Amino acid sequence: MSGLPGVPSQPQRSAAAPVLFTAACPDCRARFELSAGALRLAIGASARTTFYSFTCPECEAAVRKPAGERIVELLTGGGVRTLRLHSTV
Repeated sequence: MSGLPGVPSQPQRSAAAPVLFTAACPDCRARFELSAGALRLAIGASARTTFYSFTCPECEAAVRKPAGERIVELLTGGGVRTLRLHSTV
């Protein structure tokens, strides 16, 4: 588990089990594990436009959190679907 609330931890892998990420909801403060399919990653041109999102399984809140380089690495390595945002300039 990650030492930071709401930050996905290192994916848990085994031969038969799916990849799971530990996350937390800022609204209800629940902690839970999510599969790669429950997360979305958006990679933008800056740190402000790079984030991951999910729906809290406890309170059903839509959660969006910033994703630094390490989180991007963990999520992409764990099979999370990624959207690359392009600049309109």
